Amino acid sequence: MTESVSEAVESKPGFISETVEILKTVVVALAIALVLRVIFFQPFTIPSASMEPNLYEGDYIVVSKYAYGWSRHSIPFSPPLPQGRVFEHAPKRGDIIVFKLPRDGHTDYIKRLIGLPGDRIEVHGGVVYINGRKIQRVRTATVSEDSGYGYVRNVERYTETLPEGRRIHVNDYGTGGDLDDTSVMVVPPGHYFFMGDNRDNSMDSRLDPSVGVGFVPAENLVGRAEVILLSWKKGASLFKPWTWVMNLQPSRFFTRLH
Repeated sequence: MTESVSEAVESKPGFISETVEILKTVVVALAIALVLRVIFFQPFTIPSASMEPNLYEGDYIVVSKYAYGWSRHSIPFSPPLPQGRVFEHAPKRGDIIVFKLPRDGHTDYIKRLIGLPGDRIEVHGGVVYINGRKIQRVRTATVSEDSGYGYVRNVERYTETLPEGRRIHVNDYGTGGDLDDTSVMVVPPGHYFFMGDNRDNSMDSRLDPSVGVGFVPAENLVGRAEVILLSWKKGASLFKPWTWVMNLQPSRFFTRLH
């Protein structure tokens, strides 16, 4: 009996040592993951239809954090650090960008950059004008879209050519929508103007910041969307394991975003 107790006492320091090593490994792994997340890449899940036909609800994307430099919003929970960006690089018109919603500084939004600082943006009949010039667009198809509320509608799909020659694909429900006509909006210095690719189903810079997005400060940019890593159809749920496989959309895996 005495020998057995002695062995138990002698093994305790070894157990503590192993536990400490495991904790060290976990801490180091978490630190590496945090550094990678802050400096290089961060994953996001698309929660809505506002960026169709390019991003769909259930897409799991990767965003490059280094594309525009770093700000306090590059760090989880956006700590109260000095404003501005470190190693800032200006984004390009047409980039799909994740940013922090200006009115709260915490909610992640994803939209396409349409207006640069100093640009005059306006929308007439659903057509976007930049500095008085109409964005050229060509209708390419009519498709059916599920609104998510059991209502399927026909949607016109267009290819737009931005002033620098970049082509993007957008959805349009037709004229007469709440966001199809706006006044002239001048983008302030150090700010950007964003729109969703699903033009009639997007809360974006066309709306006052109290209800929409408004102009987005440069420091609120989180990063540029680069690739769809994985994708699930609507209905996939963490609590329904069978949907993890049955609702996969392999055709969207590793799709580069433009």
